[in-house]
Amino acid sequence: MSTPNKGRLLRATATALTGAVLAMVCAVAPASAADNSLVDATQKGSITVHKFEKPEAATGLANNGTQLDAAATAALKPLDGVTFSIAQVGGIDLATNEGWKTANDLLGKFDAKDSAGSITGAGHTLSQAVTAVTGSGGKAGEAYFGELGLGLYLVTETVVPNGVTPSAPFLVSVPLTDPNNQKNWLYNVHVYPKNSVSTANKTVADADSVKLGDNVTFTITGGIPNEDILDGYKVVDVLDAKLTYVSTEVALANGAALESGDYTVTPDGNTVTVEFTEPGLSKLAANKTSQVQVVITTTVNTIGEIKNQALVYPNKFSIDSNTSPMETPEVETKWGAITLKKTNKADGEPLAGAKFSVFTTEADAKAGTNPVELGGETVFATPANGELTIAGLRYSNFANGVLVAEGEAGFLNYFLAEVEAPAGFELLAAPIKFQVTQATTAVGVDLDVVNVPSNSGFELPLTGGTGTTLLYAGGLLLVAGAVLLLVRSRRTQS
Repeated sequence: MSTPNKGRLLRATATALTGAVLAMVCAVAPASAADNSLVDATQKGSITVHKFEKPEAATGLANNGTQLDAAATAALKPLDGVTFSIAQVGGIDLATNEGWKTANDLLGKFDAKDSAGSITGAGHTLSQAVTAVTGSGGKAGEAYFGELGLGLYLVTETVVPNGVTPSAPFLVSVPLTDPNNQKNWLYNVHVYPKNSVSTANKTVADADSVKLGDNVTFTITGGIPNEDILDGYKVVDVLDAKLTYVSTEVALANGAALESGDYTVTPDGNTVTVEFTEPGLSKLAANKTSQVQVVITTTVNTIGEIKNQALVYPNKFSIDSNTSPMETPEVETKWGAITLKKTNKADGEPLAGAKFSVFTTEADAKAGTNPVELGGETVFATPANGELTIAGLRYSNFANGVLVAEGEAGFLNYFLAEVEAPAGFELLAAPIKFQVTQATTAVGVDLDVVNVPSNSGFELPLTGGTGTTLLYAGGLLLVAGAVLLLVRSRRTQS
């Protein structure tokens, strides 16, 4: 319950207590009115809790124990699933004047932050609590407690839905002097505590990231409860083990300044906790129409589909009980691999020693500039079986937490360039475009890269080789023939 609502309820209770005492002690009522103006100790009463989401502006509706008509609350949003408990305060008999005086004395000692403690500390006991859940009786936002004996009751919210700030515990007397007829008692009391409801969101930014070690940032956005005083606010993000924590930045969405002393950041292993201090809570309350923004920077250390969710605790109740936080949507960043196999075109046998680099643009691949570095290396060689897995690349078709198609922002093509061919084989003439997806990350060969022998397998002429020797031999034979002809010609002449 907000401080103004709580104050109005307490003032209404005090007014009822004081009015009842004055009516009983000072008023002299005619005999015909005795049945109405005096408490009927045999009566049973009820408390109906009407639970609504707290509106941005005060409603100005009555808060005096009477039931509001449907038209008055039509613009309010009922809240189901809120558990209330009530316990009767012992030692207070509201069928007596002394009982009302005792109740009035307790009012000054009641501490909502330690409601049960302040009541027992004042010498009173509390009965066994009974509970009811709003909406469970078929009426939206209502929790009903019937067949109550006359007395003073402590009403406490014990369970609230995620993101709901519970109202403070409060006291209600059954009965109350009817505010619409000061001669009568109101045995069926209606109360309207309202809750602030906050939401939280989370996004991931990895579109500019390519390889393991690049930054991936997660932005957690949490609503601020619509309360004048905040008693707690905490953000917890349990990072996946595939992420390595780097840093945290905290800000308000409207640009209002926060100082380092307004909050603490505690990285503990892979759990990051941001908790606001008293000065920081005051700034949140002063900017309750804004949102808290926590930006956590990480790096990815292992391939995989990495899911992440954060929790926002918008009040002390949720922090102390470790319940009812606001859960952000789950976001993902996805990282994988590609496997190629290098073979000889002639016989399909694997080729070892082929060396490759990966690029993110075709221009870089052709120029050999800005190769992707993985594990400190930019060149990767095929082993004896010719199969090479290049791991640690962001999925081509998944960026900033959503699927993207080729041509859309964040889509990433990769280019494979052979930078050194195996001995006796030709280099690839052009880069090969490829993509990394869930399918390529699975076991198996994704790219068949074929090499052809040098000069496409044709042999080049070689000086001193067989072809030249034959030419020389033919030339010698021609010379020898010419010599023989010359000798014969001379013999004939002689």
